[in-house]
This record gives sequence, structure tokens and C-alpha cells, in this order.
Amino acid sequence: MGELTDFDAGVVVGILIGEGSFGGDGKQPQVTLRMHVRHEALFRWLIDRFPRSRLYGPYGHGGRSYYQWMARGVVLVEDVLPLLERHLHPAIDDYAAGRLAQMRVRYADYIARIRAR
Repeated sequence: MGELTDFDAGVVVGILIGEGSFGGDGKQPQVTLRMHVRHEALFRWLIDRFPRSRLYGPYGHGGRSYYQWMARGVVLVEDVLPLLERHLHPAIDDYAAGRLAQMRVRYADYIARIRAR
């Protein structure tokens, strides 16, 4: 992954604040972004900036067509989490910052193992 511009960082953090999900599968943390297929260009832009992340879809469910972008495990810890830790704070969005903090606590051991490598 190359260096993100300030603009890139702002777009990523902003879209994850508004539309992202911070969680995990019980074993490893993940950040998920699910949006309508009309936002395909944004998903391709994310993949260009985070090439180790994954894009799934398009899916159709309940009359809605969407893509799902995921950064999980090592990719999340090494590529996406440092950006979120630098820029996502309660003063910007308390709810999203809280969800990020919960994810970091729940997966603290996993995150520490990856960072110790």
C-alpha cells in the first residue's frame, strides 16, 4: 500500500464513519463497508488504495444490489487500523469512535500479535 494523500485519508475515514461497520468474526477484527452498486467507483478507488483488502459482489438481496468491501485480520491491522487510530476520534464522531474502540478492545490480543511481528 502506498502513502495516502490527506484527501485520500479524509475520504476513507469519512466514508467509514458514515457507512462502515467495525467488528469481527470472533477470531479476527474486520471493517466492512456495504453500499449500493451505484457506488462501484468508490469501491474500486478503495481497492486501489488498499490492494490487500477485498471487494465482494455485486450481491442482490431483498431488492437491493450492493458491493461489500472488507479489511480484516492482518490487512486491517497493518493497512487500515493505523489510519483510523490517527483520525477517528470522539470529537469527530462519538458513535463511530466508540465502535472502533470496542473492536480494538475485543481483538486487542490479535492486534498485538500482528503488530509484534
